[in-house]
Amino acid sequence: MTQSTQMTTHTLGFPRIGERRVLKWALESYWRGTLSAAELQATAKSNRSQILHDHAQANITRPPVGDFSFYDHIADTALMFGQVPSRFGSTANTLENLFTLGRGKNIDGHNIAPLAMKKWFNSNYHYLVPELEADQAVRLDADRYLDLVREALAINPQAKPVLVGPLTFLYLSRGLDEAGRLAKADALAAAYHQLLSELKTLGVTWVQIDEPILTLDLPTAWLQAFEPTYHRLKVAGIKLLLTTYFGELNGNVALAASLPVDGLHIDATVTSDLIAVADRLPDYKVLSVGIIDGRSIWRADLATLLQRLTPVYARLQERLWLAPSCSLLHLPVDADFETKTPDFLRNNLSYARQKLGELAILARGLTEGAAAVAAELAQATAARAELDHQPGRVNPVLRAHIETLTARPSNRAEPFVARAAAQQARFNLPLLPTTTIGSFPQTHEIRAARKAFKNKEISADQYEASMKAEIKHVIQIQEKIGLDALVHGEAERNDMVEYFGEQLDGFAFTQEGWVQSYGSRCVKPPIIWGDVHRAKPMTVAWSAYAQSLSQLPVKGMLTGPVTILFWSFVRDDLPREAICYQIAEALRQEVNDLAAAGIGMIQVDEPAFREGLPLRKKDWAPYLAWAVRAFKHSVADAPSDVQIHTHMCYSEFNDIIESIAALDADVITIETTRSNMKLLDAFAQFAYPNAIGPGIYDIHAPQIPTVEEIEPRVKLAMEKIPAERLWINPDCGLKTRTWTEVIPSLEAMVAVALKLRKALN
Repeated sequence: MTQSTQMTTHTLGFPRIGERRVLKWALESYWRGTLSAAELQATAKSNRSQILHDHAQANITRPPVGDFSFYDHIADTALMFGQVPSRFGSTANTLENLFTLGRGKNIDGHNIAPLAMKKWFNSNYHYLVPELEADQAVRLDADRYLDLVREALAINPQAKPVLVGPLTFLYLSRGLDEAGRLAKADALAAAYHQLLSELKTLGVTWVQIDEPILTLDLPTAWLQAFEPTYHRLKVAGIKLLLTTYFGELNGNVALAASLPVDGLHIDATVTSDLIAVADRLPDYKVLSVGIIDGRSIWRADLATLLQRLTPVYARLQERLWLAPSCSLLHLPVDADFETKTPDFLRNNLSYARQKLGELAILARGLTEGAAAVAAELAQATAARAELDHQPGRVNPVLRAHIETLTARPSNRAEPFVARAAAQQARFNLPLLPTTTIGSFPQTHEIRAARKAFKNKEISADQYEASMKAEIKHVIQIQEKIGLDALVHGEAERNDMVEYFGEQLDGFAFTQEGWVQSYGSRCVKPPIIWGDVHRAKPMTVAWSAYAQSLSQLPVKGMLTGPVTILFWSFVRDDLPREAICYQIAEALRQEVNDLAAAGIGMIQVDEPAFREGLPLRKKDWAPYLAWAVRAFKHSVADAPSDVQIHTHMCYSEFNDIIESIAALDADVITIETTRSNMKLLDAFAQFAYPNAIGPGIYDIHAPQIPTVEEIEPRVKLAMEKIPAERLWINPDCGLKTRTWTEVIPSLEAMVAVALKLRKALN
């Protein structure tokens, strides 16, 4: 029996950056002073209007509002409830204060440090970590948020406001211990109650409250806080949709189902038994099923999904809502912009706008019957079949070869102590050696040359000459500054993952597959669609040329297998472990060629290592086992006197420090500035045996650090790590900074190293 009523469809959020990254360009123009505040606001308003239009065109019942941010939605939440550290002075919820939280500020020659950044659960989005202070009163300052709601309601009265849940906000904050954060729950719930009351006066009927921490292994105190908190914030006349994503509720499903809310959203891409969850809900509550994968760029298997939803719809009828699994923030905007992608691939792409269409098809299939959408189902099935039959999708010879290689031991020939002695004999490094993480400023001239070569406006010889000139320039600057281990600057690289994908079989690339990473920073992940294979060396010529210009060691720079995997859009027909081993084998070949070419230091970056960690601890061991093994396979053949570096950023290392140590990199560099070296505690407590380079200045903020700021950080690091195993370096690569910022920053860093080195000697 088919139904004629319209099913409720909605999304949890939408890409903020806009078509062709329109908001990014507006933000950066505003920060440069070439765009006015009014022009910035107009651009943002036009972008938000387009988002509502997209939802209307796809017949999505309840579009989101309030998920938009000029920088970060968690920082917006902190401002809205007055939870801003006192060092920033003003706590007013203004756009300028939002930018200060993310970018810092220089006042009378003194740098005000921005908030720390951290990965949003197991995604590559970085949120600003709120810093709570015990005496910072909770107070509501919601004018900016309410203006967004008014704007949306004027276009679509069914728009659904989105809020970060109070307990997720507190749990993800820092500055106070668990008891201190929970002590703010009651006051915060009261402020949410006030905000919900104001939304009611605007005519809002449904509000989405995100509590993704319910998919984690929460301590008992946090679980016990949910019921009183949600009783405190509830407002008569406002219906609440409690939203979870990225993981299963597991043991928390009973709690989530029993809270005083009117609906529950679950991530159906990781929840196997939807009926079991539905049966937990009281008869008055709706179940929002996140049936479309909100982080996958692949077209959905609509026939299979419709079949899966049918018994749930039979059980719940109008109480069933359909949605993507999570916010579509993690996807590019529109696959229709991919005009240069091969047809077999483009026909299988589904970005944010396409996800809206897929939702509408599933809703029609449920309410009108599968026959009503038979053509759409057949089209999706045929597109996938075409992809699966493409040459390169499966390489049996490669798969057999990888299986043989990964069965062998992955340890290097000698332990770290022996390798360290061989490396010191080769390089004769001083105490507290200085280096950078890899990239240097990507200037307009560099990008213009790369674009001209891509568009065939200049020859390969001309392009190579321009890149070599930049490499020579970078080497000379580093030698003049006085760094001890140099890099070639990565001028030839558009991105640390896409660059390698362009030279590996099994990858494809997009024109407009941009995704927000943080603030105005966007990334364009390549697509892994086939088996991964290295046809020829990727970096050897550039590294060998750079090394020929200096007597100092110049690091060869590679992106690690785990990071290439997780920072790509990954095929969904193979286990990620298998794909990672394919990438690791390609990198093993590259490491061997670099070593044979005389490159004595090779950095294999793994900033995504922790990002891949499953949310539940019970699932950690298998992932960590294959992630460590893939990295070690990449570098297993390196001679003892070849120094292997790796880099990680914005990670918590305490609970996986044994796996970090198991990587057995000779030198690990990590981001530590925004935590004021606290991330080093894990390494110190564990007695990490290898060398460490803690970042001593934050490259994500435009402020130039001084000697007086850097020296205390290095001294603090020396209290935790023996000087003979300590390196000095920035937090991350420098591609997003300008030379006017980079040179004085590195000069200050080297000056501190020289001063402390002299004192140690």
